Amino acid sequence: MDSGIQLFSPLVKLQVEKNMKKKEKNGMFYLEKTIEISASHKLELDYGSKCQRLHGHNFKVKIYCKSPTLDKNGMVVDFEIIKELVSALDHSDLNHFILQPTSENIAKYVWKLVPRCYKVDVIESEGNKVTYEGE
Repeated sequence: MDSGIQLFSPLVKLQVEKNMKKKEKNGMFYLEKTIEISASHKLELDYGSKCQRLHGHNFKVKIYCKSPTLDKNGMVVDFEIIKELVSALDHSDLNHFILQPTSENIAKYVWKLVPRCYKVDVIESEGNKVTYEGE
C-alpha cells in the first residue's frame, strides 16, 4: 500500500485500505489521443455532389480508449502505437483503405484499428464532426 497511509490511525488506515481496494475493482482508465491527417477521397453517391470528385481534407481524428486494467507497461494503449496505426492514413487516398470513405466510415475504420478503442470523432472541417461509438 501507499506509504502515506501510515500517517493515519489504525482504524482510519483500515478504512482507507478497504476503500482503495474497492475502488481498484471499480475504476476505469480513459485515454484520449488527437491526430491530424491530410488525406484525399472521393465518394460514390446516388445524387450529384462535388464530393464525387477526388478532393482532400485535413481531418482531425480523436481516439478514445478505456480499460479497467493497464498493460504490463502501465498503459491503456501506448500513444505511439495509436499514432503509428492511424498515421498510415496520412497523405493517402482513403479509397485504398475504406470502400466508401465518408467521415462515418473513417471513424468506424479507426475504431476497429485501435485496441481498447470505444469511441472515435472525425472532424472533416470546422462544424462537421462524426462520432462512432462501439464496444
